[in-house]
Amino acid sequence: MSSKRMNLGSRDLISGLPDCLICHILSFVSTKEAASTSILAKRWRYLFALTPNLVFDDSVYQNPEMVNQKKYTFPWITKKESKIPRSFVDFVDRVLVLHQNPLLNRFSLKCEDVVHPAIAIGWILKVLDRGVLDLDLHFSTELHCPLPSEMFVSETLVRLKIGVRDVLAIDVKDVFLPNVKTLCLDYVMIKNSDFAKLLSGCKALEELVLNNLFEVRYSCSVSNKTIKKLMVCRSRTFDENHKRVSFDTPNLVYLEYSDTIADKYPKVNLNSLVEASLDLRMTSDQIFKATYEIPAPEEMVGNATNFLMGICNVKILYLSDATLEVLTYCCKPMPEFNNLIHLTIQTDPDVAWKSLPALLKNCPKLETLVFEGLHHRYANCAEEDGCLCKPCEDTTTCLSSSPVKVLKILKFGEIFDDYDIEEQIKQVKHFLETMPNLEQLILYYDTSFDEDVNEVSTQLQRHPRAASSKCKIQVISDNLCLSSTVPSTVTTKWDCLLSGF
Repeated sequence: MSSKRMNLGSRDLISGLPDCLICHILSFVSTKEAASTSILAKRWRYLFALTPNLVFDDSVYQNPEMVNQKKYTFPWITKKESKIPRSFVDFVDRVLVLHQNPLLNRFSLKCEDVVHPAIAIGWILKVLDRGVLDLDLHFSTELHCPLPSEMFVSETLVRLKIGVRDVLAIDVKDVFLPNVKTLCLDYVMIKNSDFAKLLSGCKALEELVLNNLFEVRYSCSVSNKTIKKLMVCRSRTFDENHKRVSFDTPNLVYLEYSDTIADKYPKVNLNSLVEASLDLRMTSDQIFKATYEIPAPEEMVGNATNFLMGICNVKILYLSDATLEVLTYCCKPMPEFNNLIHLTIQTDPDVAWKSLPALLKNCPKLETLVFEGLHHRYANCAEEDGCLCKPCEDTTTCLSSSPVKVLKILKFGEIFDDYDIEEQIKQVKHFLETMPNLEQLILYYDTSFDEDVNEVSTQLQRHPRAASSKCKIQVISDNLCLSSTVPSTVTTKWDCLLSGF
């Protein structure tokens, strides 16, 4: 028996696998790495050509030292043809000739400056003719010739991603993409009319990703009846407002929206929305006006009200710190989120909590409240009616009427000044004193010192809880978890997780 085990241990188990399984394994690595296995044995010589995925990245050819250190050899290239290192263009050309799998599932092409646009377009046309399902293109500089129109007339494409490091212009003529479910445009320049045509030609579209779209900066309309997931993101380096932004996506379930607020939101049709992640921002001019010109309470420096009213049916909501400022200065009145059960708030030392009391009062079904940090600008807090950081003197404040059962504080202990930790502990105690329905308070302590965790836990356990005496408190760090309702008990982090935390 022992000799059999020894023989089994010394065998090449991978070579004993069937070709189809080896090809499946090779499909998870780049085509260059898959092709390199052809030197292992005669049987492996052309196995890479049977993989359903072709993934090319020419970045290695940009660094001559890296290329010289990795002298890839391929037995299917004759000595007469062989040049080390092989040029990226020759390599892709030969692989496309040798590829034998009738199914081309994915073609991913990442090109730097070394590939002439006409050559790259030729490769794209070849894989489109092969009926590729997933086409992922990334170019590091602007192409000097348009992308082939065949890209937008394909019955086989299921996923299409087009991206560029700088800006890539797209000229859309005819669009027929009946099976495309995922469309990603990254740093792409496209006319509004072409963008509308592109969306209307995707009859089965479920996921749309728009990252730094150009030429639609002044007005943008996302209109599609089948989209379920939408991500619209624009870099924080952009400091101007869209004139008009519309969302006509009645079946949208998830929205991620990161941009400066638009001047107007003429149409917001998001009736099926369940979850939203918002990073809405004011421009520098709007921030200056809000900060230094001190507008009257009824005045706004921008207007995102119509958009925020349009998402009021969500159940899960994430708000960045910048969005809190938008709620303060660019939204009147505060929307009522009657279905919201989970709210996450990102905090920042330079952003006030002026909008939070009104927001929490308008969330009658809120069950879980999460703070990413406990930071805010303390200036003028005493002037704010029901500010979350004030001791509770008025029983009608948003906290004393809060339905929240679970309160989570992420990044607790994150320090920006000498008094941060004291203010954070004070804030948590205020929550315990004023939130009557609180059943669980969880602090994720950002510290490597177990003594700090123990000290904070002890302070909170001994603090009188006038509002909710049965609240269970957990203080968790990477190394330790302190959990208790009345007395404090020490458990490992894994014990907490296994016990249902």
